[in-house]
Amino acid sequence: MARVSFRAMGTDVDVLVPAGMEPSASIARDMFAAWERRCSRFDPDSELSRLNAAPGSPVVVTSALFDAIATAMSAAEATDGIFDPTVLHRVEELGYDRTFAQVAPSGPADEAVTRPWTGAWREVRLDRASRTVELPRGVGLDLGGIAKGMAVDASLEALIGAGVTPAAVDAGGDLAVVGTPPGLSDWLIAIDTNDGGHVVALPHGALTTSSTARRRWTRGDRDVNHLVDPRTGAPAATGITSVTVSAHRCAQAEVAAKTALLLGPEEGAAFLRHAGLSALIVDDAGARHRIGRWIEPGVADPPPATGRIDLAGGAMTGDPVS
Repeated sequence: MARVSFRAMGTDVDVLVPAGMEPSASIARDMFAAWERRCSRFDPDSELSRLNAAPGSPVVVTSALFDAIATAMSAAEATDGIFDPTVLHRVEELGYDRTFAQVAPSGPADEAVTRPWTGAWREVRLDRASRTVELPRGVGLDLGGIAKGMAVDASLEALIGAGVTPAAVDAGGDLAVVGTPPGLSDWLIAIDTNDGGHVVALPHGALTTSSTARRRWTRGDRDVNHLVDPRTGAPAATGITSVTVSAHRCAQAEVAAKTALLLGPEEGAAFLRHAGLSALIVDDAGARHRIGRWIEPGVADPPPATGRIDLAGGAMTGDPVS
C-alpha cells in the first residue's frame, strides 16, 4: 500500500491505495476540494457562507449542498436535536470564528460562555422541489464534521468507481475503508485517546472519533472546546473525553460519535446500543467502555447489538464489525 497526504477541510487527509496507483489519490483530493468550496464556514465565498449571509430569505442552492443540509437536518431529527447544525453563531461567540490554527489559545472572559442559548434546527425550511433553503434570522449552519464525513464517503465511493481497491481515506479521525490490505483480514487502525493510543480491527466500513481533547482554548478561567451542547449552549462537559464509533458510513459514525459524547457516559452508551453501533467511550478518568461488537486484537467479541437510526441518504443501522 502507498500513502498520499494533503491538507483539506482544516485537517490532514491520508489516502491509502495499492502501490503503483498513487496518481489515483487525486480523485480524493479533487473530491475534498469540491466539498471544501461548498461547505467551508471559513471561506466567505463558499456556497454555505453565502447561504449563511442571507437568513430570512429562501436561497436556491446546488443539489450537493441541499443534500448535505438535508442529511444534517435528518441527523438533528434522529437525535432529537443533540446533533444540531445550527450552532454556528454560538461556536463563533465562544471564539471559534476562524480556522482553529488562528484561534487565540487564551483570551479574556466572555459572557457568551454562560449566556442562555437554544438551537433552531426545527425552524430551517427546506424545499426539495425548488432546491431552496431558508434559515431563520440570526441562525447560521455549521456543517463541519458531517460534511467532512460525507467527503470521506464520497471520496471512497469515487475510488471504488475507478476500480481502486483496497483503499482507505482518513481525514483527521474520520476514516472509511474498502477491501483489506494484502496479507491481512482487517485494517488495523490506531486510535489516539487521552489514555494513550490503541488499535482496533476494522474489516470494512468507517470509524470516527469525536473528542473534547483536540480543539481546546480558554476564555478567562474557563476551558472551552469546539463541541457545543445544544441543550445549554455551553462547551461540552459531560464526563466523556472521546467516543470512537464504527458504522457503515463515515457520516453516520460522525453523527453517532458526537451525539454520544454530548449525551454523556450512560445516555451516550444507551444511544449507541439502541442504534446497534459498536463504539469505544473513554471517560474523563481514562476508563474505557466498549459498546457492541467493538473488536480490538486480543479482546473477546461480544454479541451484536440491534437497533436503528435513520439519516437522509442511508440508515444508520448495525455496524460493520458485526
